[in-house]
Amino acid sequence: MAKQQDTKKLFEDLSGAGKSIGVLTSGGDAQGMNAAVRAVVRMGIYVGAKVYFIHEGYQGMVDGGDNIEEASWESVSSMLQVGGTVIGSARCKEFRSHEGRLKAAHQLVLRGITNLCVIGGDGSLTGANLFREEWSGLLEELVQQGLIDEEAAQNNSELHIVGMVGSIDNDFCGTDMTIGTDSALHRIIEVVDAIMTTAQSHQRTFVLEVMGRHCGYGMTFIFIYSLLYSNVCVFACVCVCVCRYLALVSALACGADWVLIPEMPPEDGWEEHMCQKLSENRADKKRLNIIIVAEGAIDCHNKPITTNHIKELVVSCLGFDTRVTILGHVQRGGTPSAFDRILASRMGVEAVLALLEASDSTPACVVSLCGNQAVRLPLMECVQMVSAYVSLIFCRSFENNLNTYKLLSYHKADSELPNSSFNVAVLNVGAPAAGMNAAVRSAVRVGIKEGHKMFAVNDGFEGFYNGQIKEITWGDVAGWTGQGGSILGTKRTLPAKHLDKIAEQIRIHNINALLVIGGFEAFECLLQLYEARTSHEDFCIPMCMLPATISNNVPGTDLSIGADTSLNAIVETCDRIKQSASGTKRRVFIIETMGGYCGYLASVGGLAAGADTVYIYEEPFDIRDLQSNVEHLTEKMKTGIQRGLVLRNENSNENFTTDFIYQLYSEEGKGVFDCRKNVLGHMQQGGAPSPFDRNFGTKIAAKAIQWISRKLKESYKDGKVFANTEDTACLLGMRRRTMAFQPVVQLKDETDFAHRIPKEQWWLKLHPLMKILAKYKTSYDVSDSGQLEPVTRVRPKKAD
Repeated sequence: MAKQQDTKKLFEDLSGAGKSIGVLTSGGDAQGMNAAVRAVVRMGIYVGAKVYFIHEGYQGMVDGGDNIEEASWESVSSMLQVGGTVIGSARCKEFRSHEGRLKAAHQLVLRGITNLCVIGGDGSLTGANLFREEWSGLLEELVQQGLIDEEAAQNNSELHIVGMVGSIDNDFCGTDMTIGTDSALHRIIEVVDAIMTTAQSHQRTFVLEVMGRHCGYGMTFIFIYSLLYSNVCVFACVCVCVCRYLALVSALACGADWVLIPEMPPEDGWEEHMCQKLSENRADKKRLNIIIVAEGAIDCHNKPITTNHIKELVVSCLGFDTRVTILGHVQRGGTPSAFDRILASRMGVEAVLALLEASDSTPACVVSLCGNQAVRLPLMECVQMVSAYVSLIFCRSFENNLNTYKLLSYHKADSELPNSSFNVAVLNVGAPAAGMNAAVRSAVRVGIKEGHKMFAVNDGFEGFYNGQIKEITWGDVAGWTGQGGSILGTKRTLPAKHLDKIAEQIRIHNINALLVIGGFEAFECLLQLYEARTSHEDFCIPMCMLPATISNNVPGTDLSIGADTSLNAIVETCDRIKQSASGTKRRVFIIETMGGYCGYLASVGGLAAGADTVYIYEEPFDIRDLQSNVEHLTEKMKTGIQRGLVLRNENSNENFTTDFIYQLYSEEGKGVFDCRKNVLGHMQQGGAPSPFDRNFGTKIAAKAIQWISRKLKESYKDGKVFANTEDTACLLGMRRRTMAFQPVVQLKDETDFAHRIPKEQWWLKLHPLMKILAKYKTSYDVSDSGQLEPVTRVRPKKAD
């Protein structure tokens, strides 16, 4: 407790008084940059610093004048949902020269700016670091030339740099995701999903070209893609390579038939192999084919592979009606996704904290995302790894991914697959969540690759005890990745009252393992089955649960399948609702979200949508708080802000309902603003899954099946499977930086069963961020901040 108090005191002691911060965007634009700029400006002003826009990137810094403008709180209003960068970006040749950097230094000194927040790619951040290294020498030159005096040089003697990576390519080592990547994936998947409908109508083949520079993040998905589609030609040995992230992950997310990326050139004969694969898919009554080609794709002889070459090949060999679509800069456009808004907001706040804590001995750092945590890494160490193209080897998760890749990245005919003699059942439990189908599809195909016979259970445990169980094959799950809801069907029925019937079905179908995909009900189901092992030996089999719920209220995991899709639905709706008031008088919207007693959707959705206030069960409030919020919003409306947004979790308070809050704001805001209310309802649960949920579901399902395979081998004795230990009934979840299998019985103490939420929830640390960015005075726990970490260097073990 003392540590927590000290940490909070540290944040309150971080004063920006007397400091000036410059924020610029440089290089290629990326969706989410504006959210980062907004967070830097508001956090900087919040701590008492002056914050300056530096328009047009480094060019504006060199030119000075109106390009460097002091920012106000209101100047970043309504920019959260805007794509690109409103302060402009440019590639500046002049800044690459010493003379250009001298001019830039002069412009900064004139305004007393000694803290820079640079949002861009590796080139922009490298330039910033060089600028910092030369700073002392540049000041000396300015003094010698009489452009500044000694006092000015002394007052501006230190330049602190913090970087945020804004790039759709996800090509920076040290961060799991760069700002803009998720939004670019959204644009690609939106286009692919739309193309699929017309392609299916006419039985066409589409060849899509996507952007993306060399990137060091794709290995996580290489093994999954090659495992599920078995048509990525790979090197027989382990080599240093990097992948085009957008091409590879979009292929994974949309269920493409083939993908071509320059870092993994196909071997001789790939044309015949590809055409054979396309022909087999058509023979299986699939009405369309999707081929994704990364720009710059080459074969093993360094010969370019173009989209037109692919088209001509398919037409000449197969006679399929084939069309080409080049996405181009569509991928850079559009509004930022919820993920990018949250990521950029978190990074922007963290960047300001890093600048306030920086000293003359602190190296330039880059704010990164590691798992689910914001971290600070030495900027040049990250840049050097990107430059050397060795980021894959040093990735924190590389060793685990490499082992899986070596184990499963080959393809064999069905007759050559191993035969494990094990039967694995997959079922969905609870409310439907987008991404469930992607998880089922991944589990089925990985299970088949492992040699298991896979069974699908319809309608959850209700279908289980009624015998709605049938074998499911590789082709049965084709096209499931992009479909929302639950194709298998899902019910909330718990197994406790039907244990005898469920045990009977396990015996009838000889089920040796269970994979349960669902929300809080799925967690309760696994607990009940585990506890029933003492009376029913049939339940002594490996059981794994994957969290899938829009509420994100499952203990043992920071994220659940479906929550990202729901957040995007909320944010998109909030954007439209706010836009509906454009041109009218001041208006406040009261919006109710789902989530039960869990305030994740309301709180994190509020951060992404730019809410002024969020009401959640986890943070009790009374009538005095409501009155204070109304007064706060009234004062903001008097400053020129035209629209307000208030989010309320559906079970935040049984007395202060959405109607009550709406009537209160309407009455107290008379003469200043009027009110409207919206209950979002089940639209938060529907729709096609987001790229994140498709990939997250695919990845953890593959990992779960591998775990089940190991447990089956460990527990197989005397001709049968017998698993009765705690570690054979687990939940697979993301905890901070790692994916972990946790015995469900051990999670009981972490769970508030009455309200169906975990007792501790990581996202509550983000709730103060929303308040700070909405201009509320609050405490902010920075216990996870302030640590400059080295880039993790994990050396892979030698291959056998």
